Amino acid sequence: MVDGRGAGVAGGPATDRRGPTARFRRAGRGVTRLAARVPAPWGFVLAVFVGSKVVLSLVGVLALSAWDDVPGAPPADETMMLAQQHAVTPYRWISLWFAWDSFLYDHLVQLPLDQPWRDFGFPLLYPFLARPVAPLLGGHTAWALLVISNVALILQLYYAHQLGARLLGGGAAGDDPAAGRRFVRYLLLLPTAFLFQAALTESLFVCLALAAFWYAECRRWLLVGIAGYFLALSRSVGFLVVVPLALVLLRQHGYRLDPRTLLRYLRQGWPLLLVPAGWLTFMAFCRWQSGDWYAYKHAQEKGWGISVQNPFAVAYRALTGENSADALRVWCAVAVLAVVLAGFRRAELPYLVYTVIVVLVPLSMGPPVHKSLLRYLLAAFPVALVLARWARRVTLDTWLTAALAVLQGALFVIWLTYWTHFII
Repeated sequence: MVDGRGAGVAGGPATDRRGPTARFRRAGRGVTRLAARVPAPWGFVLAVFVGSKVVLSLVGVLALSAWDDVPGAPPADETMMLAQQHAVTPYRWISLWFAWDSFLYDHLVQLPLDQPWRDFGFPLLYPFLARPVAPLLGGHTAWALLVISNVALILQLYYAHQLGARLLGGGAAGDDPAAGRRFVRYLLLLPTAFLFQAALTESLFVCLALAAFWYAECRRWLLVGIAGYFLALSRSVGFLVVVPLALVLLRQHGYRLDPRTLLRYLRQGWPLLLVPAGWLTFMAFCRWQSGDWYAYKHAQEKGWGISVQNPFAVAYRALTGENSADALRVWCAVAVLAVVLAGFRRAELPYLVYTVIVVLVPLSMGPPVHKSLLRYLLAAFPVALVLARWARRVTLDTWLTAALAVLQGALFVIWLTYWTHFII
C-alpha cells in the first residue's frame, strides 16, 4: 500500500510534468519527419518565404506604429493612399503591401470585360490572374492580387534556386545546391526586394523571367515560349527578353551560324516566337476594346506623359540636374550595370544583355517613369547572381549580407512611412 501510494505520488505528478514536454518533442519529431518528406528545394524555399514574411511584417507594424505620433505623417500627397489602404483592410500587416499602382490593378480586376476599357496603361496578366482568385476570397479583389504576388514569389524562389545552382555550379553535371541557396538569399536581400511581397507586378515578372531562363538552360524550349508569352503579358519590357533568351540558344550551339545549325535553331527555338506574341495579345485586346492597337501607348502619353526617349540622354540629365533624388536613382542603375559587368563571364552574356534591357527600358520612358527606377531595377536579378558568386568567401558574405540588410531596412522604412515617391 505504501509502495502503491509512493508510486502514485511520485509517478503521477512526474508524468504530468513530463507530459507537455513529451508531447512537444513528439510534435517536433513529427514536423521534422514531415519536412524531410518535402522534396528539395521546396523545404528551403518555403522556410525562406515564411521567414522573410514574418520579419518584414513585424518590422512593418512596428515602424508604422512608431510613425503614428510623428507630426505631419503621412505627407499631404500620401493621405489618399493611406485611406485606400484602410479601405482594403484594417490589418496593417496586410494593408502596408498596397501602394499606388496596387489600387489601379485592383480597379482593373473589377472592370467588366463587356464594358469598353479606358485605361490601357497596364498589361493584362496580373489583374487577370486575380479574377478567378477573388471569388475564393469572398470577392475581395485586392486580397486576390496580394495572393498572386506571394504565390509568384514562392515560385520565383524555386526557379532562382534551380537557376543559381546550375549557373554557379558550373553546368548540368555540377549543379551546386548551396550556390542556389545563396542566390535565393541575395535575391531577397536586394535593396527593394520587399516589393516582391507587395501587390505589384515585381514578383510575377521576375518569377516568369527566372522560369524562362531556367527552362532555356534545360533546353525545354516549349516551356520557355509559354513562360515568355506570359512574361510579355506581365510588363511591357517582357517581350524584349526574347533577345537574351535567343542568346542562350545560340550559346548552346557555340554561336555557330552555318546552314545546318540554323535549321537546328529553327527546330528548337521556334517557341521563342511566343514571347513577342504575348505583347501582340495585349495589343489585340486594346484593338478589341478601343479600336486602337496602340491604345496603351496613347494612354501612357496622356495619363503619365510617357514618351520613348534616348535613355542615355535621360540618365545624363538626371545626373547633372538639380534633383538629387533623380540623380541617386540613376546612380543606382549605374551601380547595377557595374556589378553585372564586373562579374561578367562569357557564358553569361544572355544575363548581361537582359540586365541592360531591364535597366535602359525604364530610363527610355523619361522622367515620369525613372522616378520609379528603384522599383524597376528589382527586375535585374543577375545582380544577385553575381553577389552570390562573390559571397562564396565567408567574410565577404557576412559583410554583404549585413550591408544589404541595413540598406533594405532603410528603404523599407521609407516605404512604410509613405514617402513612396522615392521608390515607386
